[in-house]
Amino acid sequence: MSDDLKLELKKPLDKMTAKELRQLVIEKIPQITGASGMDKETLLSSIKNVLGITDEEGSSSKAYKEQISSLKRKIKELQAQKLELPKSEKNMRQTLRKKIHTLKKRTRRLSAH
Repeated sequence: MSDDLKLELKKPLDKMTAKELRQLVIEKIPQITGASGMDKETLLSSIKNVLGITDEEGSSSKAYKEQISSLKRKIKELQAQKLELPKSEKNMRQTLRKKIHTLKKRTRRLSAH
């Protein structure tokens, strides 16, 4: 089964979005149940377990994942601060929006590695 699946993939599993991975599991890998409630990391590990794929990358990808999760925590904190500000604080809200935007761009760049 893994040979058929590899031929049909348009891009590597690690580069696929969570939505694409869920769709792949629902359509092609019925052994994995509950895919709609899984996050990307859980989906990836489940798919790799079913297909017998082992992670060769090791520590470098973990470092990126830790950086990304740290950035996402910071984004959530900034979003909470932005929501707490009154509408009259337009300059501060705009500043927070720009910081959030910058952090989101950094997470996207890191996830591309």
